[in-house]
Amino acid sequence: MPLFIYNSLSRTKEKFEPLQPGFVSMYVCGPTVYGHAHLGHAKSYVSFDVVVRWLRQSGYRVKYVQNITDVGHLTDDADEGEDKITKQARLEQNDPMEIAQFYTRSFYEDMDQLEVLRPNIAPAATAHIPEQIALIERLIKSGHAYEINGNVYFSVASFEGYGKLSGRTDLDAHQSGIRVGIRSDKREPADFALWKKADDGHLMKWNSPWSIGYPGWHLECSAMSMKYLGETIDIHGGGMENKFPHHDGEIAQSEAATGQPYVRYWMHNNMVTIDGIKMGKSLKNSINLKELFKETDPMVIRFFVLQSHYRSQLDYSETAIKASKTGLEKLRETKRRLQEQKPGTGVFAIAPFQHRFAEAMDDDFNTPVAISVLFDLSKAINAALDRPEALSEASRQDVEAFLDRAGSQTLCILKPDNLFSDRDSKESVKKFDGVMTILLELRAEARKNKDFALSDKIRDRLLEAGIAIKDTRDGASWSVQS
Repeated sequence: MPLFIYNSLSRTKEKFEPLQPGFVSMYVCGPTVYGHAHLGHAKSYVSFDVVVRWLRQSGYRVKYVQNITDVGHLTDDADEGEDKITKQARLEQNDPMEIAQFYTRSFYEDMDQLEVLRPNIAPAATAHIPEQIALIERLIKSGHAYEINGNVYFSVASFEGYGKLSGRTDLDAHQSGIRVGIRSDKREPADFALWKKADDGHLMKWNSPWSIGYPGWHLECSAMSMKYLGETIDIHGGGMENKFPHHDGEIAQSEAATGQPYVRYWMHNNMVTIDGIKMGKSLKNSINLKELFKETDPMVIRFFVLQSHYRSQLDYSETAIKASKTGLEKLRETKRRLQEQKPGTGVFAIAPFQHRFAEAMDDDFNTPVAISVLFDLSKAINAALDRPEALSEASRQDVEAFLDRAGSQTLCILKPDNLFSDRDSKESVKKFDGVMTILLELRAEARKNKDFALSDKIRDRLLEAGIAIKDTRDGASWSVQS
């Protein structure tokens, strides 16, 4: 079945057809690295992680680029204010590049916890200053940009259709960054900076043909995406809040420079809210992922994010997190029951669930519906396992294969259940399994001898250690609690 993607530019779902058959070029706006990642970052990058995973499982070769913004993003998100990383460097009394490197590492640590795949290429803005200068030179030569007093601006009036992504086509509405009392040397208030002359106190600056300064925020994504993916790319992703001015600026400067369409499918994820208010570092109401992970399994957070469609708002509450934990545990328990069941004779038809799951994912990556398919499957599997005939080995393998593909590879919410990480040896896992087998046998013997006090003590002490015991008709099983 074909894949349909909601294109923010056309405001409709469109059948996905990449520029090159079998190959997808994809660019997603990465973080501005001046603080630890928060839940809003999880919403964005988990959502696009599933997009990449599903495209690859659908047979496409995906070249995924996600940048690191380490210069040029000013505090008003336009052309005024202080560079966010420079500001953080002053607060921490540190070097801006050390700030950027520290929070870049922190970002990837958190994304790894969430099982977010690393991009194929993760270019940093500071490492691509020559490419950005070259792009500015092209725009000046073609008459789309101009230099005044060491600053270079893009002339919005020179590009027909500016604002077509956000829908803000009235130039008077584009005066972002203009404040009372701020003097600007722009020809028109709507024009945006491609290069800013740095003052003496600015810490991050480079030589250019126009001044010692630094690039504008919008410029980096155009320069880096075109370098690694070409003048026209298949998919460009980012937050809805970046449609204007960031993505409108990208479109204008890219298409003005090349004369070619910049992006074929624009995808925008919605925001995380707390009591209906947008979450963000600048608003000082963000939920730090590192702090969140101390109390909550990262896989519960991933599950929580994917229960919301990427284009829908996600409202955070402790109640919602608890519900996500309960729901994910139900799926994990079904998976464990399936693995532990003794071979029977029952036949289970997995094909309808496979079809529904694929149908949901091909409908603009509808993860909430895909998850509902897994819950329907869980209910059906548990009913089958409760019947005397249970499942045949062939049916069990079919179901496990689907759960692995859908739950572990696509959504990546059903990971292996043990106390050990991938770094631990198989021998360590084998030894621990052996210890648990002995403890369960001792507990079973205590129950047989009606020594329920000892039986309960073994169960309770294991629970204190984070291991839950569950008694079933086929005997006791154990699992690691999140």
